[in-house]
Amino acid sequence: MKRRVFIVLFLLSFSLATLAQSPQAAKPDDPAVASNDLTKVFFTVKDKDNHNILVPDLARFSFQVSEDGRPQTIKEFSSPATQPLTVGVLIDSSGAMQGGLPMEKAAATEFLRQLLGKPDLAFVISFDLTVDLLQDLTSDLHLLRVGLDLAHTNTRGGSGRGRILMHDAIYLAADEVLRTQVGRKALVIFTTGIDYGSKVKLAEAIEAAQKADTTCYVIFFGRAPMLGARADEVSEATGGRMFAVNNYDKLTEALAQITRELRNQYYIGYPSDNNAHDRTFRKLEITSKEGHKVQVRKGYYAR
Repeated sequence: MKRRVFIVLFLLSFSLATLAQSPQAAKPDDPAVASNDLTKVFFTVKDKDNHNILVPDLARFSFQVSEDGRPQTIKEFSSPATQPLTVGVLIDSSGAMQGGLPMEKAAATEFLRQLLGKPDLAFVISFDLTVDLLQDLTSDLHLLRVGLDLAHTNTRGGSGRGRILMHDAIYLAADEVLRTQVGRKALVIFTTGIDYGSKVKLAEAIEAAQKADTTCYVIFFGRAPMLGARADEVSEATGGRMFAVNNYDKLTEALAQITRELRNQYYIGYPSDNNAHDRTFRKLEITSKEGHKVQVRKGYYAR
């Protein structure tokens, strides 16, 4: 049976919103406070002529970092990034995905098997009329496969009829699960691009992902360009990508590309020249001196 923990957490997050926004001393055990003052950025680099080809093993001096247009000094660098990965798989189990759900689950199972290493963690969420945590954080592939198998098409339910809570699912995955994790973080979102009935807007879902320092990859099943463009806003803002798929081969190809990107991420850490802990959004840009395409989030929120 699906666990319904997210709805309670979600309502609590709304009721405490004013309190959370008030200026308070940070808890000493907050991972963001306990870490050093470096801004940590994970990104991928693509060939300047073919953006499907990854460029690994570049050196620190190959990159320039700017924040709000001001150059920053790189203090930490690694290629590839060695930090553990936490990844969430968000499965659309609404009526809109009724024919594709078995394909989603099979491909996601193989994706996690190929991606996860010993220090990595994953979790599984389905969204339709409700948002359900099917498997909490674990490195156990058997448990993750069981969680994916629990996803089933949900098209009915009284006043919830017709709802597809994609925005809520992204928000809750980022804010309730990934925000407190350290290291690299990613969401892989299987969706038709349709959201109907979410409590949060798309911009709020994107903001939650940005505040959790999460890269979002979108697997788009659909024919409506407008819905695809809306879904792509999530990936573009967070340094991920959107893949439009219409069959199993394209789906597995997209997931294989995501695996390669996550395995070949770069890491840069720099001390921001803006010392204010004001929770404002800072625009981020990383450029390659060789002219390669850098795939990175648009910015971050100060602690």
